[in-house]
Amino acid sequence: MNLNQVTIPSLDLEKATEFYKTLGLQLIVDALPRYVRFECPDGDSTLSIHLVETLPNGNGITIYFEDDNLDTLVTQLKSKGLVFISAPEDKRWLWREAHLLDPDGNTIILYYAGKNRKNPPWRIPK
Repeated sequence: MNLNQVTIPSLDLEKATEFYKTLGLQLIVDALPRYVRFECPDGDSTLSIHLVETLPNGNGITIYFEDDNLDTLVTQLKSKGLVFISAPEDKRWLWREAHLLDPDGNTIILYYAGKNRKNPPWRIPK
């Protein structure tokens, strides 16, 4: 089994589309004003966004994007006008993370984890 895509809701699909293009995702399906789909620049994952009238209640959605050069990426995105709610920092779970919000308030975590992404020291043995 392989994860194909994740789909998130948006109140303003045009604004969300520009945000995710700025993050570096490539638009591969443009069915504005109702739906868009992006491909990640590395790997085979995709992200879809669909238009909704209201956002779900609760804690919202958190999306993680990994980059080998996290600090450089954050500097580049800041120069493009994106605002971060936390700068890159090392976390106790052995990931380096920076946080920002998309236009709909979803949390975006840019991170680097290296081997600890899927194989932290506390991983359950196979």
